[in-house]
Amino acid sequence: MSEVAAASESEVVEAVRHARATRLPFEIVAARSKRNLGRAAGMAGAILDVSGIKGIVAYEPEELIITARPGTPIAEIDAALSEKGQRLGFEPPDWGPLLGAPAGLGTIGGAISADICGPARVRYGAVRDQLLGFRAVNGLGEAFKAGGKVVKNVTGFDIPKLVCGAFGTLCVLTEVTLRVFPQPSRTQILSVPNLAAPDAFALLRKVWSSPLEATGLACSAGAAFIRLEGETEPLAEKVALLKSLVGRNDVQSLDDDGSIFRGIGNGNGFLTSPENLWRAMIPPSQAAAVMGQVGSVLWAGDWAGGLLWLATNEGRRLREIAGAVGGYAVLMRADAQTRASVDVFEKEGPVRAQLTRSVKAAFDPLGLFNPGRMWEGV
Repeated sequence: MSEVAAASESEVVEAVRHARATRLPFEIVAARSKRNLGRAAGMAGAILDVSGIKGIVAYEPEELIITARPGTPIAEIDAALSEKGQRLGFEPPDWGPLLGAPAGLGTIGGAISADICGPARVRYGAVRDQLLGFRAVNGLGEAFKAGGKVVKNVTGFDIPKLVCGAFGTLCVLTEVTLRVFPQPSRTQILSVPNLAAPDAFALLRKVWSSPLEATGLACSAGAAFIRLEGETEPLAEKVALLKSLVGRNDVQSLDDDGSIFRGIGNGNGFLTSPENLWRAMIPPSQAAAVMGQVGSVLWAGDWAGGLLWLATNEGRRLREIAGAVGGYAVLMRADAQTRASVDVFEKEGPVRAQLTRSVKAAFDPLGLFNPGRMWEGV
């Protein structure tokens, strides 16, 4: 398979125009830490490496925005933001080790394209809520921009939301602008142990609906974990309120540097599991019911129950259970044979599938970008 490296937007334009002329689809890669996520781009005849399109273009701490090229490592962006006491709100996890790649390689473009969010999503929202604008190259070989560099800039179609989770099937990103958030002076992680799954999920929802503004609400192994942030005095008040919400249950303050929530976001508890790994997105109120029907498997809950990680080879049954409560399940990790034979993403209904094909055709009419990465023909 041939490989082309692009280090600028103009080189991407040239690569796309060549692909149009030769009718040769390509797989878009950068750090390749998430290459085993989603379906394999099996129809691609070449690789477009955009890892050279990197670097922070502009950072305006006072405006809470940062603009970077998609190949920029998340670690580099985190370091720049940390110097100014800021951070990415969607807390992008590092899925490299989970997917067979080294840790610390993930890029901002990969995080946006795969729509990956860590535990702080429960407080600050998803990637799509924080991508203000971008530059990209479409399947016609045209460079274009969408959105802007202010929080409220949308009039008409909110195109930046389309590229979040599109797995590079619509365009080749060349620049992204994100909203960022202040970093708290103090963080307190608390645990409520000895809880059955229904009680843990009920407690997390109770905290979620309270004024505590928790930035982490997760559970696993019979315990609920809650992350609170703030200045010293307000944080102490939050901890006191949490204890009143918990009632008679024991609340333990953990001496933790954030590794618990980092581990949950990264899926560390599933690194050695031999079973297929799934992520189910469901209404938080249905988390306990779903877990009760799925049965005894290795699992963890995040986003107050809105996200379930499950190690199970009963994917079809999981999808039926999740679908019955208005949710869905995505195959996160499996061997190549399983990824080729099982739908990684839920099958779309006829109306939505037609809409997906129409959007794909508008951006990439010849189907050049990551063909088949999400569904066959997309």
